[in-house]
Amino acid sequence: MAQEYKLKGITSLNLQPGEKQEVEVEGLDAKVLLLNAAGKTQAIGPRCTHYGAPLAKGVLGHNGKLTCPWHGACFNTTTGDIENAPALDALPVFKATERDGAVYITGDAETIKAGHRKPKIKCKVAGAPLSDRVVVVGGGSGALGAVEGLRELGFSGPITVVTNEGYLPIDRPKLSKTLMTDLNKLQWRDAEWFKTGDIDFVQDEVVGVDFGGKTVKTKSGQQLPYSRLVLATGGTPKLLPLQGFQVLGNIFTLRNVHDAKNIKEAIGEKKGKKIVIIGSSFIGMEIAACTSDGNDVAIIGMEKEPLERVLGERVGAIVRKNIESKGVKFYMSAGVDKAEPSAADPSKVGSVHLKDGTKLDADMVILGVGVSPATEYLKENSVVRLEDDGSLKVDESFSVVGLKDVYAIGDIASYPYHGPGGDGKYVRIEHYNVAQNAGRTVANHIVHPNLKPEFFTPVFWSALGAQLRYCGNSNHGWDDLVLQGEPDQGKWVAYYTKGETVVAMASMGKDPAMAQCAQMMQLNKMPTKSQLKDGLDILSLGPPQ
Repeated sequence: MAQEYKLKGITSLNLQPGEKQEVEVEGLDAKVLLLNAAGKTQAIGPRCTHYGAPLAKGVLGHNGKLTCPWHGACFNTTTGDIENAPALDALPVFKATERDGAVYITGDAETIKAGHRKPKIKCKVAGAPLSDRVVVVGGGSGALGAVEGLRELGFSGPITVVTNEGYLPIDRPKLSKTLMTDLNKLQWRDAEWFKTGDIDFVQDEVVGVDFGGKTVKTKSGQQLPYSRLVLATGGTPKLLPLQGFQVLGNIFTLRNVHDAKNIKEAIGEKKGKKIVIIGSSFIGMEIAACTSDGNDVAIIGMEKEPLERVLGERVGAIVRKNIESKGVKFYMSAGVDKAEPSAADPSKVGSVHLKDGTKLDADMVILGVGVSPATEYLKENSVVRLEDDGSLKVDESFSVVGLKDVYAIGDIASYPYHGPGGDGKYVRIEHYNVAQNAGRTVANHIVHPNLKPEFFTPVFWSALGAQLRYCGNSNHGWDDLVLQGEPDQGKWVAYYTKGETVVAMASMGKDPAMAQCAQMMQLNKMPTKSQLKDGLDILSLGPPQ
């Protein structure tokens, strides 16, 4: 039952627009975030519902949008609703009242203490016409955003998710960042949760789609009819077509929980393993960081510096030093020649040989050489056209171009990018939060087909010895980099520019710089390259407006 609770130490509601303060609630072991959102002062849950970041350290725009300082989740502070992934639960909102030199909020004690509220997905679709059925192919971040988004928006037709992973949607970034394998900790929701929303999960593999007849065919022989189809099959890890890599054991990729379990089993309890990681991308670097304790880890990269294609040589060198401090060895500007078997067990890998003659002993090898869009089931389909990279071209609503009632999201979607420097050119972004936001965009389009989709800023994060934050998109190129801060102290911001336009940014130790930039990119209010070169601090600009 809702009742009034006094806020400790607060005497008035005299907050300026964009101002916020975390305060204790008297009589409860709880806190709330008091804020002035778009001219209205009220209280909300104080922590991001993704990983619990303190929202008092986030960025509150004059438009009432509050962005988490860590991973870019964004909330509407008027309603508490989710504006951007990766948060799944919304925030509770409490009315604030000033009276007799004190401030009170009105709310239910349990809700105040919880600090979050799950989406309203409860639904019963028994007897609903099959003509309203949505089928989602794939069970990842994009699928989760789509199905929960549909139910939140009031969609009451049947929803079926077909996934071949053997479990419910997981927090996939934890696989490479921690090698977590416990489904109780990885799965965002349990089976009962989806059951309350009448969301049916089918553990099977889709092998074909009849777009004319609007049916999906699975490996087990099922024919699933749909009215709208959401393709969210993600990426397939690339392999190396080199001697030894196709036949030797203890050579792994990492995409799912089964892969993570295999890697952990190969490392074992004893550790002391010689681990060779091929690929100096985010996956390879994260695996190196999380396996380096007690093991001899080496990274092989083709670039001069790791992550050079995305972050540039200067920032790549900074990140490399972070990982080297964990004892990881780097072999850069290197080409792989072959993998040789172990003398002790010829069925398993024993060494990796580079083109310059270097031999790296290996108890195991992990490949982090990228992914390809998982669209093999569409390659022989005469109705759909795949792009050269295997992706599907979609519009701003993530509707597949040339097909009716079919959407594609996540790693398989090439979509028109309207952020800074994008000019509507097509881009394919392999970010967890992009997939989830795309799923929500699809849900909104299915329920409200006449509403124009809202641009969201792509956000990425990575555990690279320290926490890297990234937002924007540099896939269309950048010609200069503005580096601010103290790289040697682990506190810096890098701005990637094309002409005077900032197209992307990365940072370490400078929260909430990324959250500030994500909002300003969405508003098209980022400062110019010249201003940043002159030393402008992005956080000095105050609440985005």
